[in-house]
Amino acid sequence: MPLEEPDLTAFPPGFTWGAATSAYQIEGAVKEDGRSPSIWDTFCRVPGAVAGGDTGDVACDHYHRWQGDVALMKDLRLNAYRFSIAWPRVLPDGGGPPNPAGLAFYDRLVDALLESGLTPHATLYHWDLPQVLQDRGGWPERETARRFADYAAVVADTLGDRVRHWATLNEPLCSAWIGHLEGAMAPGLTDLTAAVRASHHLLLAHGLGAQALRAAVPGAQVGITNILTASEPATDREEDVAAARRDDGHNNRWWLDPLHGRGYPADMLEVYGVEPPAEPGDMETIAAPLDWLGVNYYRRSITVDDPSGPAPYARPVTHPGTPRTGMDWEVHPDRLESVLLRVHRDYAPRAMYVTENGAAYPDEVTPDGHVHDADRTAYLESHLAACARAARQGAPLEGYFVWSLMDNFEWAYGYAQRFGLVHVDFGTQARTIKDSGRRYAELIDAHLHPRVRSGS
Repeated sequence: MPLEEPDLTAFPPGFTWGAATSAYQIEGAVKEDGRSPSIWDTFCRVPGAVAGGDTGDVACDHYHRWQGDVALMKDLRLNAYRFSIAWPRVLPDGGGPPNPAGLAFYDRLVDALLESGLTPHATLYHWDLPQVLQDRGGWPERETARRFADYAAVVADTLGDRVRHWATLNEPLCSAWIGHLEGAMAPGLTDLTAAVRASHHLLLAHGLGAQALRAAVPGAQVGITNILTASEPATDREEDVAAARRDDGHNNRWWLDPLHGRGYPADMLEVYGVEPPAEPGDMETIAAPLDWLGVNYYRRSITVDDPSGPAPYARPVTHPGTPRTGMDWEVHPDRLESVLLRVHRDYAPRAMYVTENGAAYPDEVTPDGHVHDADRTAYLESHLAACARAARQGAPLEGYFVWSLMDNFEWAYGYAQRFGLVHVDFGTQARTIKDSGRRYAELIDAHLHPRVRSGS
C-alpha cells in the first residue's frame, strides 16, 4: 500500500490525538476485587463462540499493568486516551451499592492520565453487560436502560470532577444486531424481535445516561459512538440498489435518525416488521442534543439483494483485487471521507470525533525487537489523509482515536487478530511499540509542534 502524507494543517490547533481500548478487551482480572461476570465472560464459555476458545480472563493484564500502559501512551505522544469502564466491576449486581475497589481502579487511572498530560475520554458501555442483568432479560427489557442511568450516575459522581468527555455507548449496533440478531457476539441470540427491542432500549439508555451525566457533571461533553459505513450496491440492478438502501438503514440511519430527532426510519420499520417498544417521551429522551458524535469506521459495505437471508436481506460481497487487512476487510480510506461528510451534511453534529479506526495485520516481533508493520502504517496515514480532506470540506472534526492502543482480545476473533500500535506478547505480556506507533507519534509531533519540526 503506498504511503500518503496527511495534510496536518487541516486539523485545528487543539486537535485530539488519541488511541482507544475497551475494558473487557484489555483489563483481565475478571474475578478480582469484587468484579462480577459479564455477558462476555459467559459467551466465551460457549463452545465454538470464540476463535481458539479464547477468553478475556487475562487479556492484556491492564488491571495490573496500567501504569506501564500509561507510560506507553506518553511515549506515543498521545494527548488523549479513550477507555471504557466495566459495569460489572463498578456495580457487580447491576445496580445497588457500588464496588469501592472497582471505582478505585478507574480513579487511579484517571489521575495518572491527567498527570501524564492525557485527557481521559470515558465510555460507559462497551458491551460488557453484567450477567445478572442478562439473567433478568438484558437489553430487550426496559429495566436495563434504567439501570444504565443509575450506573452512569455512580461513575459520574466519582470521576466527574476530572473527566469531562463522556461516551454513553460504543456501537449499539453491535450489541443489538450482532448480539441479538446474528448471534455472533454476546449474548448470542438470533431473534429479530429481541434485537429490535434491544436496539430501542440501548438508545433509551443513551438518553437516560446522558441526563445522568449532565446532572452530575457541569459542562460535561456527552456523545455516543456509532460504527458507520458507506453502503454501496454491488451492481446497478434495481434489487441490489434497494439492498444497499436497506443496508444503509440497518447500519447507519436506524441509529443516527433517532439520535437526531427523526424517529426510526419508516422504511426499516417495514423491513423489520417489528415495532420498537417506545413509550411516551422516549424519542425525545433519545434525541437530546449531543455535544459530539463519534464515528467508528473500518470498511465500506458492498451488498447484493438476499431475500432469503436475515434482515436487512442484503448480503455483503467483496471486490477482487482490493487491498485487505488481516480480517479480510477491504481498505478504502476515501469512504471514511465520504462517511464524515455525509454525517456532516445530513445530521450537522456540533462536533465529531473519529473514535475508532484501525486495521489488523499478522504482526511479529523481529529478533532485534522491532515490529515492522508497513501495511498498518500506510493504513493510518491514508485514513488520516481522508480525515484531513473531510475537515477541509467543513466536517467539524475535533479528534482521531486509533483502534487500538495495543493488541487485545478481539471479541469472537479471540487473540488471532492484532490491531494495536503496541504489540503484546500474550504469554509474557511484554509490550513493543510497532513502527506504526512510532509513525503516529511523528505525525502528532508534526501537528503539535510544526515550527520546531520545520526548523523555524
